[in-house]
Amino acid sequence: MPSARSRIGRSAEVAAAAELGRLGYRIIASNYRCRSGEIDFVAEESGSLVFVEVRCKRTHTFGSPAESITATKRARIAAAAQSYLDEKNLTDVNCRFDVVEVGVCEGRLRVSQVIRDAFCV
Repeated sequence: MPSARSRIGRSAEVAAAAELGRLGYRIIASNYRCRSGEIDFVAEESGSLVFVEVRCKRTHTFGSPAESITATKRARIAAAAQSYLDEKNLTDVNCRFDVVEVGVCEGRLRVSQVIRDAFCV
């Protein structure tokens, strides 16, 4: 049985996927895993390949969800993105890293913002 934390995480990803679709992203893969790490979504938007990290926090007491992405986490996402590109034999592709922030509002999970080009590697 999944833990409460994993159920919330999955629900946050469902909310994020719906918002990304509404914004015109086309999700190519979800929960891509490799030795290097994991990427929540790989999507295409406006001709770019987008690696999306979904972050959910109940409060902003210790910063926003995006601020919780450490340098180590960014490095893992970048390494997983490179593995994806290598695995799919993709070269010369415009790529970026976006973050979807999900928060709790009136007891429900809601996407608070989608941050394009959230970080560089």
